[in-house]
Amino acid sequence: MSELLPLFLSFIAGISTILGSFFIFFKTKKVGEFVVFSLSFSLGIMTLISIFDLIPSSYPIIINNYGVIYGIIIYILIFLLGYQSVKIINDKIKNNNSSLYKIGILSMISLVLHNFPEGIAVFIGALTNTGIGIKLCIAIMLHNIPEGIAISVPLYYSGVEKKKVFMYTLLSGLSEPIGALLAYFILKDFVNEVFLSMVLVFVSGLMISLSLNDILKEIKKYSKYKYMFYGLFASIIIFCIMLFI
Repeated sequence: MSELLPLFLSFIAGISTILGSFFIFFKTKKVGEFVVFSLSFSLGIMTLISIFDLIPSSYPIIINNYGVIYGIIIYILIFLLGYQSVKIINDKIKNNNSSLYKIGILSMISLVLHNFPEGIAVFIGALTNTGIGIKLCIAIMLHNIPEGIAISVPLYYSGVEKKKVFMYTLLSGLSEPIGALLAYFILKDFVNEVFLSMVLVFVSGLMISLSLNDILKEIKKYSKYKYMFYGLFASIIIFCIMLFI
């Protein structure tokens, strides 16, 4: 019974991703401008999370465990593996060569991997201290909503029907409670902070590669740089709110 509340909190944190999907119901005549804004917002959120959250939180743990020289080498190799994996996954995704579709699928994959350790954090945090678990849940909910936008908007405007868009976004969100369950009941003897840090390094490489090599390239096709600025500015504001909470 003591595991029910932590599991519920990790579920709530994860399922909030689906809220980002409601942006596909926004009726607008300026489809190009909306796509550029949404992609720029996603680019900003992913890059900021990688640079100011995933990398700083994982770097000290790997360095402390392996030493400075070996730690830096391991860190760089894992980051490059994540960075390069986008190209490998890209080559496997085929749907009328739609770049928006590829961005949506790649966003989903990267966020599934990102949400896995988040689910563990909420679950273990709440199991240790209910107050900490609730705070983690709220913080993760706030940044899972823009992550839902990063998945749903490119998929929808690539021609994927709404039902499937919701399914893909839901899959990303459910990776948090699933990750929590697997980690706690099955993988608890193998999952430690070093392993989770390596996962975060890999995800940061994947997210930065996706942002710079795919999302930015797609944004440039529209030549609507004013809306790119608006999206990036909005992502900075939301990220600052997330840090504050």
